Amino acid sequence: MARKSKSTEAGPRTAANSTGIMKTLILMKKHWQIYVLLAAPILWYILFAYYPLAGLQLAFKTYKAKLGIWESPWADPLWQNYRALFKDAFFWRSVRRTLLINFGRLFIVFPFPIILALALNELRLKKSKKVMQTVFTFPHFLSWVIVVAIMRNLLSVDGLVNVLLKTSGHDTINFLGSEPLFQPMLYITDIWKSAGYSSIIYLSAISGIDQDQYEAADVDGATRWQKLIHITLPNIMPTISIMFILATGNLMTNGFDQIFNMSNAATKNVAEVLDMYIYRITFQASADFGFSTAVSLFRSVINMILLATANKLSKMLGGSGLFG
Repeated sequence: MARKSKSTEAGPRTAANSTGIMKTLILMKKHWQIYVLLAAPILWYILFAYYPLAGLQLAFKTYKAKLGIWESPWADPLWQNYRALFKDAFFWRSVRRTLLINFGRLFIVFPFPIILALALNELRLKKSKKVMQTVFTFPHFLSWVIVVAIMRNLLSVDGLVNVLLKTSGHDTINFLGSEPLFQPMLYITDIWKSAGYSSIIYLSAISGIDQDQYEAADVDGATRWQKLIHITLPNIMPTISIMFILATGNLMTNGFDQIFNMSNAATKNVAEVLDMYIYRITFQASADFGFSTAVSLFRSVINMILLATANKLSKMLGGSGLFG
C-alpha cells in the first residue's frame, strides 16, 4: 500500500512539474525579446567572469610556460605555493598595510558621498544643485594617470602650492615623497575623485522617500535638521547598509591604479599593499605565475569571508542584508 501511495503521489507531482515547465516555455516565447537582450550580458559573464576561473588551478600547480595552464604539473605537495607564501615576511607586511589603508578608507572615505548627497539634497536652488552635482561628479571620469599628473603639478616640490609657500616665506613640503603623508594623500584624492559619483546612489535613494513624511513633519513644526536626522537618514539607511557591506567585501583590494600611479621610490615602503605585492612578484621579479595566482586566490577568499561576515552582522543588527 505504501508503494502505491508513493507512486500515486509521484504522478500528480510529475504532472505539476510538466505544467510548470510548459508555462515557463510559453512565457519565454511570449517575451523572447527580453531573453535576446539578456543573451549578450550572460555570454559576457560566461566568457570573461566564469571561464577564467579555470585558471585558478595555477595556485596548486608548478607553472611551465611550454606546457600551459592545463598541462602544467600539479605541485608536490599540492599546497606548496601557499607554504612558500605564508613564510614570506613581505607578504604579511603587505597584508597588514592593505588592511590598515582600507580600514581607513572605510571610516574616512566611505561617509563622504553620504554627507555630500545630504548636502546637495538640502540645496533649494535647482540650478545651483545641478551645477554642483556636475562639478563633483566630473573627477570620476578622469583616469588615475591624469589625477596624479594634476597632483604633481600642484603638490610636487616645484609645484604651485610649494611655490606659493616659498614666496610667502614658509618651508616647502614634500607632499608626494613623504611616507607619513602618503596615506592621507590616498584618502584625499580618493574622496575628490569618487565622492561625487558615489553620491548619486544616495541621491537616488533620497528621491524615493515618500514626501508625505516631510509634509507631516512640517505640520509638526520640525526643523530641516530634524527632518534630516529623523526622516532622510533612516530612509536611506538600507542603501548605506548595502554599500557598507560591499565596501567591507573589498578590504583586501586597494585600488591598484591609484597606488601604482601615486607611489614612487621615496614611498615604496608604505605603498607595498597586496595589489602591489602581486604586481612585483609577477612582473618585476622572476615570474612565478603559480605563486602569484595563489596570492590572488587567497585575497579573493578573504574578501568573500569578509563580505559574508558583514552581511551576517547587518542582519543581526536589524538590516536587510544583500539579499533582503
